[in-house]
Parts: sequence; C-alpha cells; structure tokens
Amino acid sequence: MEQQTHHPAQQGAGDGAVVCARCGDVAPETPPPVTWTCSVENGSRVYFCEDCARDNIRAIEGRLDSSWW
Repeated sequence: MEQQTHHPAQQGAGDGAVVCARCGDVAPETPPPVTWTCSVENGSRVYFCEDCARDNIRAIEGRLDSSWW
C-alpha cells in the first residue's frame, strides 16, 4: 500500500511561510525547522516556534489546546 506524503500547511505570511500561531514569528525556511512544533487543533494544523514550544512544553505534552495555555 502506497502512502501519500503530507506537506505542512502553509499559513500566514502570504509568501508560503509558516507562522507561529502563538507569537506570529515567521519560520526562517519552509518547511519549518525541526525545532518548531506542529499541532492539530479543531481540525487545523498550527505551528509553534521554538520559544513558544519551550515555554509551553508541559501543556503541549498534555495535549491541551493552545487556548488553554
């Protein structure tokens, strides 16, 4: 069985850049660096930069939606 490769959802900056859903920081490259975190919330894929992910790692690991942090 052949599986499709899913590419990151492109959000925000209009030029295909990925934007942090928490602080608005723009990823320096596409796809975003491996230090960025991806989450699916309410059926949509959202990304968090390294700083936001580090600040909220317990909530992320607890699978809380970002609205709770």
